[in-house]
Amino acid sequence: MHKQRPQMTAVILAGGMGRRMGGRDKGLVELKGRPLIAHVIEAIEPQVSHLLINANRNQPVYARFGPPVLPDELDDFQGPLAGILTAMRKVPTPLLLVVPCDAPHLPADLGTRLWRAMADADTEIAVAHDGNHLQPVHALITTALADDLESYLGSGKRKIDQWYTQHRMVVVDFSDRPEAFVNINTLDERNELEGNEQNR
Repeated sequence: MHKQRPQMTAVILAGGMGRRMGGRDKGLVELKGRPLIAHVIEAIEPQVSHLLINANRNQPVYARFGPPVLPDELDDFQGPLAGILTAMRKVPTPLLLVVPCDAPHLPADLGTRLWRAMADADTEIAVAHDGNHLQPVHALITTALADDLESYLGSGKRKIDQWYTQHRMVVVDFSDRPEAFVNINTLDERNELEGNEQNR
């Protein structure tokens, strides 16, 4: 029998530069007539008690979707860990659920499955695995690790999976839902996904 799940906050990472998207802000690229960020909010908001958006551009546009919008506290687009650190410093809960802005089909039980694995294995971090690849920006992280993460970034390191392995981590099998981790990095990928869904 599982103990009661503690409250968690989700952060949607929309702070990147969108280089592979021709510099477009990925979270605002539309899929089926709605920005990607709207699909992600719809999937993740029911799973958590608080929700944040991490964005370094177009903050007024993101603010229209409702959740608080936080830019990185660190300069120069230092990657997903910078957005995670910013959120860890702001959230009122002991757990932070991390998701990207470009994965429109997140599992409805993502947070619960990650937390169960974390609780069973007594770890500080739980990371999704789609059956083929680790999905490091789909993770549940103990917010008490904020100081450690700040030190890691302060040393000039940026690799998210490398930081994870420095802590008690459990890899969580989502091979039953690989489509949930399909993300959109280019306009061609957006068009392909949109075409596939129209043909279903």
